[in-house]
Amino acid sequence: QQQLVESGGGLVQAGGSLKLSCAASGLPFSDCSMGWFRQAPGKEREFVASIDWSGTTYYADSVKGRFTISRDNAKNAVYLQMNSLKPEDMAVYYCAAAATSAPWRLTGMEAYDVWGQGTQVTVSS
Repeated sequence: QQQLVESGGGLVQAGGSLKLSCAASGLPFSDCSMGWFRQAPGKEREFVASIDWSGTTYYADSVKGRFTISRDNAKNAVYLQMNSLKPEDMAVYYCAAAATSAPWRLTGMEAYDVWGQGTQVTVSS
């Protein structure tokens, strides 16, 4: 059974940091591209960051320079380090896995086959 489980969400003050983790099971993790998406109340789910099998990373402009995506293939895990958090970063964050490594596809939800249940990030101003 393919499964992704996120953790690490919580409440943080603006300017603070959080590190999200996503544990994968039942899929060829080292061959997968991994992505983080987020969805705020009343808004569509949006791309945050991705990392392909080679470690190449992509970021949404809104998080570039503040967030860092990384992966540990030995642990079947992907991480999202979030620094300098802003109230507009508040959302449910989702981890997802994709078979493709095409960069023009990884920013879109349709590229991803497996999704986690999400973890809430709340940023207080």
